[in-house]
Amino acid sequence: MTDAERMRVVEAALARLDLDTKARLLAGYDEWALPDLPGIGLRSLVFSDGPIGVRGVRWTPEDPSIALPSGTALGASWDPELARRVGRLLAQEARRKGVHVVLGPTINLHRSPLGGRHFEALSEDPYLTGVLAAAYVAGVQDGGVATTAKHFVANEAETARYSVNNIVGRRALRELYLAPFEMVVAQAHPWGIMSAYNAVNGPTMTEHHHLQNEVLRGEWGFDGCVVSDWMAARDTVGAITGGMDVAMPGPQTVYGEPLARAVRAGRVVESLVDDAVRRVLLLAARVGLLEGAPPAVPAPPAPIDGRALAREAAHRGFVLLRNENAALPLDAPALRTIALIGSAARDARVMGGGAAQVFPERVVSPLDGLREALPDNVRLTYCPGTRLTDELDVAAEGFTLRAIVRDAEGHVIGESALPTAEVQWSGTDMPEGVSYETLHSVETVGTFTPRKSGPHTFGFKGLGHQRLVVDGHALYDGEPDAPETDDPLGAYFTSPIPCGTVDLTAGKPVEVSLFHIAPKPDEAHNQAVVYSLAYREPERDAEELIEEAVTAAAASDVAVVVVATTESVESEGVDRTSLELPGRQDELVSRVAAANPRTIVVVNTGAPVELPWREEVAGVLLSWFPGQEAGAALADVLLGIEEPGGRLPTTWPVRLEDAPVTQVVPENGTLHYSEGVFIGYRAWQRTGIAPAYPFGHGLGYTDWSYERLDVKDRTVTVRLRNTGPRPGREVVQFYVTAADRRVERPVRWLAGFATVEAPAGESVEATIELFDRTFQIWDEAAGQWTTVPGVYAVEASRSITSPQISTTLTIKTG
Repeated sequence: MTDAERMRVVEAALARLDLDTKARLLAGYDEWALPDLPGIGLRSLVFSDGPIGVRGVRWTPEDPSIALPSGTALGASWDPELARRVGRLLAQEARRKGVHVVLGPTINLHRSPLGGRHFEALSEDPYLTGVLAAAYVAGVQDGGVATTAKHFVANEAETARYSVNNIVGRRALRELYLAPFEMVVAQAHPWGIMSAYNAVNGPTMTEHHHLQNEVLRGEWGFDGCVVSDWMAARDTVGAITGGMDVAMPGPQTVYGEPLARAVRAGRVVESLVDDAVRRVLLLAARVGLLEGAPPAVPAPPAPIDGRALAREAAHRGFVLLRNENAALPLDAPALRTIALIGSAARDARVMGGGAAQVFPERVVSPLDGLREALPDNVRLTYCPGTRLTDELDVAAEGFTLRAIVRDAEGHVIGESALPTAEVQWSGTDMPEGVSYETLHSVETVGTFTPRKSGPHTFGFKGLGHQRLVVDGHALYDGEPDAPETDDPLGAYFTSPIPCGTVDLTAGKPVEVSLFHIAPKPDEAHNQAVVYSLAYREPERDAEELIEEAVTAAAASDVAVVVVATTESVESEGVDRTSLELPGRQDELVSRVAAANPRTIVVVNTGAPVELPWREEVAGVLLSWFPGQEAGAALADVLLGIEEPGGRLPTTWPVRLEDAPVTQVVPENGTLHYSEGVFIGYRAWQRTGIAPAYPFGHGLGYTDWSYERLDVKDRTVTVRLRNTGPRPGREVVQFYVTAADRRVERPVRWLAGFATVEAPAGESVEATIELFDRTFQIWDEAAGQWTTVPGVYAVEASRSITSPQISTTLTIKTG
């Protein structure tokens, strides 16, 4: 059945709905679903957070998810085929969890390295982002599941994201921020788009008639649903006239009853409601929820091994930044001792904070992965080296907890086991028999069995009244100050508050209790209960930890140091203020490198960090946030079983002050994108400052010779040879530069890319097509795309700064 045929079913269903029912269908029934309408054969449409995994409708590890690498890791793969398989796996996970719409991918750009959600987006380049995002969306839809490519549009920072007005020039808006969305619409025909919290040039995005109706639907022909970011919609008339179809979450939204009242009052014409309902019903038909309309995908693709793909995606995204004297791969037969150093080597950072979080069934740490992969004759020594932060973590190992729910009179109305110390309930997350209206307090109770003797620190994370008692010691009884934020999800992103220490004995269980009274403000954006018990175990002397690591490194053949950021550094809801690694990690690396010249540093971050020791060490390997198979993929790459396949999707500065774009904090509610079209490598070229590592940079375990470059019409073919000692993979990058500089443009820009593989000594060819948009700019005066004629150099390169071979192409108008 075609979409045109599905529309006949949609029209018949629409004709049977009254105004109240239509308005109700456009509003969330709860946190994650739209209402079902049995009278027209419509089942409930269910959404779930992504984009690195499908969490489902409950924020709990009881139903685990495959955790894939972060957006930056997928961007670093430069591999659309991999992105499409990732999408198919996500669709498979969605079907398993009863989910019909995955909230992703995030295709905002890396405008500044300080963007707190940088790790979730794909790259700083609109073309690379668009190609990978389109493949991702196509893959999810291959499995009969919808996506909502997000966040439409110009949502590149987290500070005041709910209220900020981003002022973006029309040319920059078209050439950079809208471009990947346009590519996704053209190439993948997405069934959904998510509108952002922020405003753009005045109107907030959920009410942006020009961008949502005139551009997205009118110019680009998008026929899917526009879904609000959660709690983003704030005005009934503005949203429905501005092109927003679905207001999430529910049950309190600007649609539903308020929308029906607005129609009856003459403030909204009912035909706008009908248009939105048509789009919702078409989405439901495409995913198989509307009776009489077969789904767009009758049968899912072949099953995918989630663990295997997570492992492959991780090593495909690893970027080898430095490899002096062929330090990698490690020669396992010649090794006798390895020192593995770093807190993140034991407790891997596999994902960023915020809505991208899922609960995997397992996490393979670098320590686990190397222990499993190394031969028995290699001795592996582990040292934490230094602690990453003084902040408390959510209580985990050693805690056995449950939740007791009471009403306002103190009567127990429900209980639930707590797989973790986090309570993040909304909608169907509540224990059986409990509703948001009847719930007054939740008490986290249970036992804690410490691993170490000494002073253990306890605290909590969340808003509202808290009473914390550990082993009979009352550590806190009060209500913390609420953070100054307009973010509707602010409660999710508060920092842990330490309350006190208790001396405990290793192996001796003690009772713990955290009593929480749920705050219920009159203007609640969503009906949620959010808080958690926090904890930190006794700490060793910081200098002692570093000295232990240095001693271990000096006594080993090779030292592998894993450095990382923390959730408080890289998370939704907050922007970064520094690119420095937290704690004393920089000092740790320098001192280890001084003790052992064969020091390899694994950088476990989602976004750029300063690496002041990068020239002191033998190797630097960027693992990003690599997902649940982190340690297994790392062992594969360190030991040479797999080649690090990634290339940088974003420029890494030497220092923050060198970065061309650092303004992410609005002034008086406004953030000016004053840099225009010059972000990322486009801006670095203008500064004349060399970054630590340029866009597109990445080393492999072999080498390549670029032998010939041909251009015929717009078809570009390059021939290259693997001149190294082993099979390998190369990401061939094609850049263009204009001889005529009268039009302000970047020095060079990405026009295409291709990945090739070849055995040692073999040649291979890569071919791309140069599209019209490569040679066009957005003409602000004419309000349209305009081809700039002239002579262009076409370069086959290994990064933005390392062209290998070039030729010229003449472009004419018309």
